Amino acid sequence: MRPAPIILFVYNRPEHTLKTLSALQKNDLATDSDLYVFSDGPKNESDKEAITAVRNIISTCTGFKHVSVSMQETNKGLAYSVINGVTEILNQHERAIVLEDDILTGKNFLTYMNNALEFYEDKKDLFSISGYRFPFNMPQYYTDDVFISPRASSWGWATWKDRWTSADWEMKDYAAFAADKDQQELFNKGGVDLSKMLHRQMTGQINSWAIRWCYAHFKHNAYCLYPVNSVAMNFGNDSSGVHSPATNKYHVDINQASKQIQFIYPIQEDKNILKAFRLFFKVSWKDRFEYLINLFLK
Repeated sequence: MRPAPIILFVYNRPEHTLKTLSALQKNDLATDSDLYVFSDGPKNESDKEAITAVRNIISTCTGFKHVSVSMQETNKGLAYSVINGVTEILNQHERAIVLEDDILTGKNFLTYMNNALEFYEDKKDLFSISGYRFPFNMPQYYTDDVFISPRASSWGWATWKDRWTSADWEMKDYAAFAADKDQQELFNKGGVDLSKMLHRQMTGQINSWAIRWCYAHFKHNAYCLYPVNSVAMNFGNDSSGVHSPATNKYHVDINQASKQIQFIYPIQEDKNILKAFRLFFKVSWKDRFEYLINLFLK
């Protein structure tokens, strides 16, 4: 089995990019994997120096079978970059592993991803694979290495061409969805914030590919596969990113064990895991206060 290509999206954080690449290079399958890097262009003059530093890093990157770098002269934004970049690579390959510039991976990340992509390729009720697991408490009775959720993750993930191409990025059926409270409640099985986030996307308050990808899972009655113990984590929630304020809410310890993760199928929805998802994404007054403080201090 040839490893799936890795797609990496970078912007203006050279230190984060260097850490992401350094961790990825330590993976067992790195030297057998093709790496495609997409570098977005500057929004303004103040971005240019940092973007140049990032491009110096990715242009001299080694440790992979082949490295291809695509550089935009103007800023396209993360949503455009991800949708078009992943589509471009999946037009050439049947599967892909996707990272952004603030994802730290364990040494077994690529092994887990490639094994999962192979094992679940024909399981059409699975739309994506996540390397990260949100840090809620797992039920003590749950003993498997993986579980499913209707909510997709954008922090170190993978998918197949046939699933990706089924997503409707224009959201042509949104008007019907917005008028159907039952459908909104079903969508919120993956977190109480999902329908509100989709509304913000469709009213132009945010520009997110990830919430539309979650909606694609929902429309196809599909799931994202998660590891019980994360093999990746986002270390960019330090106010350095464009979209995320500083918070420790999402911190996890990465599983560095050499033991391979065991896959199962079929996998049933676990009601207590879904409940944990909904509670984890319920915004408390403390979260709102910290968010506003972080915005004020930036």
